[in-house]
This record gives sequence, structure tokens and C-alpha cells, in this order.
Amino acid sequence: MSHSDQSQGTSRRAFLSANGTIAAATVLLPQSHAAAAESPPTGRERRVEFSMPALSFRDAGRQNSLGRLYDAALTGLIGINTVYATPAVYDHAGLIDYPPGTFVRAGGGYPSPQRWTRDAAVNAWNAASLLGPMVGANTLWAVIDRQEHDGLIVQQDNQWWDQVVWVVAAWNHYAITGDRDFLSNAYQASANTLAARKARNFNTDFGLFAGPSFMNDGIAGYPSPPWVDGIGSSFVLDYPHADDLMCLSTNCLYYGALTALAGMADQVGRSGEARGYRNDAQALRQAINRHLWREDPGSYGYLIHGGDTRAGELDPSQEGAGLAFAVLCGVADARRTRLLLNNAHWQPQGIVNVWPHFPRFSDDRPGRHNVMVWPMVHSMFGHAAAAGGRTDLFERAITNLASLVGDSDDNFYELYNSLTGAVDGGWQTGNDSRWTSQPDQAWSASGYLRMIYSGLFGLTFTPDQVSISPTLPSAWGDVSLYGVPYRDATLDITLTGTGNRVRSCTVDGRSSRPAIPAAATGHHTVHIVLET
Repeated sequence: MSHSDQSQGTSRRAFLSANGTIAAATVLLPQSHAAAAESPPTGRERRVEFSMPALSFRDAGRQNSLGRLYDAALTGLIGINTVYATPAVYDHAGLIDYPPGTFVRAGGGYPSPQRWTRDAAVNAWNAASLLGPMVGANTLWAVIDRQEHDGLIVQQDNQWWDQVVWVVAAWNHYAITGDRDFLSNAYQASANTLAARKARNFNTDFGLFAGPSFMNDGIAGYPSPPWVDGIGSSFVLDYPHADDLMCLSTNCLYYGALTALAGMADQVGRSGEARGYRNDAQALRQAINRHLWREDPGSYGYLIHGGDTRAGELDPSQEGAGLAFAVLCGVADARRTRLLLNNAHWQPQGIVNVWPHFPRFSDDRPGRHNVMVWPMVHSMFGHAAAAGGRTDLFERAITNLASLVGDSDDNFYELYNSLTGAVDGGWQTGNDSRWTSQPDQAWSASGYLRMIYSGLFGLTFTPDQVSISPTLPSAWGDVSLYGVPYRDATLDITLTGTGNRVRSCTVDGRSSRPAIPAAATGHHTVHIVLET
């Protein structure tokens, strides 16, 4: 769907009450918001329930910039990219709930169908599981297959390194919702998926998982080798030894998946299996820090070459998603987190996919998966900056993205030029034509929501509670988030002060720690005062 088609959607603003508070709203998604192949069989309007928290800055200028883009992100995720899940295409495992029968697709600019593991998992992880638990679950189930004898597994397609992020997203979904039925199936799918990947892709010499990097299915994201001139393909696995690479982002996600799987095992009463997963996770964390950490520059390298002429060599490039996941998944300790945030390279328009340019690219011809700002990667880094205590870098990340999207008519595009901020798809091989940056990209929109929910307000979910660890930049003034859904409770959260240290917290007017237990019910008002 083009940006001009957004007028057909229902504006989020129509669902806000006069005082800005709302616990849940019903979003109307006209049939025109889905491709013909995704239309529900009745052809009638379909209703999908989402909770849409209202963001309110006391400062009018901040509301007009960050608040306006927040509304646009909700519209992008819910009004444009939540579509009907045609059963024959998306419900291979028989787990999607009809109704609502909807899920979050990758973006409005792509042909349908889109059964893409990485996009589904990231969108659920970023925001969909919080805002619409049934839709979040459907989005995750849309990329699950049911094996004849071994049960559920993440679809085994030709981007197998994408499968592991599903496990992290599934654990997050359970932590938010407490849905035991979801957990039982998610544990089976996660255990089967990690067993398959360990059997096929684990490099015992390094103690790392082999395969391309999380973001980079395009060859523009890699040095030479594996890139070699003359092949012409954009897909990374068409190049020799690309499957042997050991990449920072992918291994950090494996660590996150193993710790998530251990948590799932504990929850379903399999303590012995949980211990095994934790042991594997700890060994992997040690291997990542042994082989990929670079003490001299104080950051992680990008990848270790596998079976090519540079086998065993560490590429020193900066991988934006890899640095973010090192922090968010817990691979980097406090010292490494501080150093990598201090030393990260920023382009004028934000954190890029991989820095610097590989030799076949330049400022004039940037590589699509090289020195470009992908909002999803940039948002992950922004969240990591907040988690790492860098209020200044978090502010830089969120204002960078707001500027990029604001300059493109409030449309969350796929990627942007890192120097000019222009909507730009970049090049893949250096010899091909310029690619298109797709409009209405779901994970660009959900990435912005992630920076609001997980960064600014610091919402962190475990099976037992949601804790609130905000990051409020100076001069932003008071900010509130009304109608946050949490299981059987609804939260209104107001932040005052500045910084990331909680000076005081009240819940319903009584002094409290900044956390709400999973058993809470009803409406609660949280007020947090911050200091640097």
C-alpha cells in the first residue's frame, strides 16, 4: 500500500477519549487494507481489538514531533499492516485464532503473501504482543509449521538463521501475557528449532553458531569474501562460504534464545532441560566475548570468517544490530556495554547497518545492507542505549528517527540514506541498479513504538511482573502514557524529572517500587520521579 492510500484507514485519534485515557479500542480495518489474497472470505469489515495507549507530552513542541510520530506508528502497525491471515497460507500449524484471524504483515509495499519469520518475530517483540496479544500470537504462529512426527517448529526456509529471533519474541509474548497455552506450544516449537539449528549450524571449534547476520540477507552487508565480483545475485547464500560466517548479531540472538528457552523450561516444569539450556547459553556468551570482543577499540567485531581464504579472521566492522543485541540479550556486561555505547559510530542520520563502507560502495553509492539507516536496527540500538544508561544517546536515537519519518510525510519507510536522510534503497552489489525503499514498513513503525514503550518508559516484562525503568532526556518535560495494557490491568504512567534513576514512585498515590505484579487487576496510576 502506498502512503497515499493511508487515508482509507481509520485514524487512531478517533479512538482517544476526551482526557486521552483509553484501556482498549476496536480498530476497524476495511477490506481495502489487505491484498486480495489476504481478504477475509465474507468481504465484510473485520474488527480487531487493540489497546492503544495515548502518549501525551506536556510540552507542545515535543507532542507535535514525538507524539505525532507515535500516532503515525500506531497507524502503520495497526491500521495499515494488521491484515487477514488466509488460513491456507499462514495457518500451517493450526494455531491462529479466528476471530480475529489477523496478523501483522511485513509492510504495505510488498507483494503478498509474506510469511517471513524475522519480520513476524520482530513486530511481535517490538509492540504487537503488548498492544494486541491475540494478534501478536497470530503473528508468531503464522511462521510455524507442524511436523508429522516431531511437532511444532519455526518454518525451515532458506533463511534459516532468521529462526532464532522467534524464540526470543515468543518468550517476550509469554512474559507479557502469561498465556500458558501459548507457552506450551512455544516451548515445543522453540526446542525443536534450536535443536535443528545446533545440529546443522554449530561450529564446535569456536563454540559459535554459523550463518549470516540477523539483518543481512543481502550481499551488500558483507565484505569480500563472501562477496565476489561477477556473481550478480543479491542473496547472501548465493555466495561461497556465506553459511560459514559466525556473526555477532546472530550469536547474540542465539544466546537470547537459549536463555529464553531455559525460562520456558522452568515455567513448564522441566528444570533439568532448563539447566542444560542455561549451560549452553553461558558457554555461548563466553565464546562471543572471547572471539568477537575487541578490547582495543572497546567494541565488538562484526563476524568471523568461516571456510573462505580469511578463515578464522575477525572482521572489525561495526554491526548496528549486533551491538544492540549484545546489550539487550545480556551478552555484554556492564563494562562492555559502557564501552561499546561510548565508542559506537553514528552517521549524521543515525546508527547504520554496518560501518564503514565496503570498498565497492561509497557515500554516493551506499550499500543497501551497509552504511544505511534501517529504522528497525536504529530503534534496537536506541533501546540498548536506554538500557545501558545513556540518556543522551537514547534521545539522539529517537529524535533522529522522528526527523527521518517526519521528513517523509510521517511514513515509516524501510531504510534511509545515512547522510542526507532521504528515502533510499541503496545498492546491493555495487554493479546493480538502485533499490527501492518500501513504504509503510511494519517493523520501522513498531521499532519507534519499542523506543517509546521499552526505552522512554522502560517497560520490562517477566513472568511475574512488569517493571518500569524509564529514560527521560533533559528538557523534555513531563510525559504520560495512558491506557497501557498489562494482563488484567490497565496502567496510566506519568514521568517527571529527568534522567534514568528512579527517585520516587507511587502507585495509586502510595509509595511503591516501580513494578506492577502479574496478578494486578483493574486500573492503576503510576507516577515516577526521575533524576540523573
